[in-house]
Amino acid sequence: MSRLKSKIPIRRGRDPQSLLTKSRRFRLIRMLQHSRITDHESRTTDVRSALRDAIAQLEREHVPSAALAAELLLMHILDRDRAWIYAHPEQELDAPARERYFSLVTRRAGGVPTQYLTGHQEFWGLDFEVTPAVLIPRPETEHVIEVALERLGITAATAAQRRSDALRIADVGTGSGCIAVALAHELPGARVVATDISAAALEVARRNAARHEVSDRVDFTECNLLEAFFHQSPFTPVQDRPATLPPPMADSGQASHPSSPSGRLRARESRLFDLIASNPPYIGRNEAAALPREVREHEPEEALFGGEAGTEIYAPLIAQAAMLLKPNGILVLELGHNSREHASRLLAAAEWTGVAVTHDLAGIPRVASALRSSR
Repeated sequence: MSRLKSKIPIRRGRDPQSLLTKSRRFRLIRMLQHSRITDHESRTTDVRSALRDAIAQLEREHVPSAALAAELLLMHILDRDRAWIYAHPEQELDAPARERYFSLVTRRAGGVPTQYLTGHQEFWGLDFEVTPAVLIPRPETEHVIEVALERLGITAATAAQRRSDALRIADVGTGSGCIAVALAHELPGARVVATDISAAALEVARRNAARHEVSDRVDFTECNLLEAFFHQSPFTPVQDRPATLPPPMADSGQASHPSSPSGRLRARESRLFDLIASNPPYIGRNEAAALPREVREHEPEEALFGGEAGTEIYAPLIAQAAMLLKPNGILVLELGHNSREHASRLLAAAEWTGVAVTHDLAGIPRVASALRSSR
């Protein structure tokens, strides 16, 4: 479940052709913006005019990154890349294409995120299907992948050997599956379990795993956090798994000790994972009114809000991770803007060592990571 962050574009996987045409693209956008058309009937039928009209409509509604949204929607309708769009400004659009295009532009002007209109978002250089059932993957969440690989010791020098290790990984709150699929893609020897409380989100995640040919190594489980694995092994065949799950763990604000009676695992079931990664819900419900309308009105609430303050989910997640990680196993968590101190206090418990916080490109604390101690 990725949280509130910037929208597209992202750092990885950019189309090289789009970079080569950057200056030409800039000149054409400037030309379009200086040639305003406000009368719906005055639209002509070529690419240049369609883009000009779409940008004007989006800007009138104060849509952020209006030119980019107009481009992406036209690329989607025509099934062409950006380089083609700007290399063929006089290409005629037929009536059905124009109608579909401006229907999407109108919906975008009404606040629907571009990614939900196109059904796609790029993450870690991979194309992911997104629907209103899942949060849109954000660029900042790529730091979760980066930190996980770094703490696993995946470097250029060790890549070939370490990537084939038979690691067991959990992605908690998988949403679109972007973290689980990206890790499975990077680590061909790994087996990944991806959990989510939303059956609809898991269906999207399954399709993304199939899209990137990792379905045979990613198992999907519908549950809250990691609760399903307190009565079962995540690698037990589905037909052998108990149907009942334990009650949710209370958020006391502190990570409970792994040997506490309320959450004790049988010895054969404990210490299952080498790595647990999560981008949990971390926006406070008290912040909802300040969210952009694209987020507030269209992205799934259960993937956004982590409680009234936004930090409530960290305590049960960290407590469960302490019980399920192997000694020296790795926990990697994305942080909200106000959750660093809260998460750091929880990770100061005796169960954890090697705690680190990684900042994103804007200098914001973005990822907390720690090792499960051998105690």
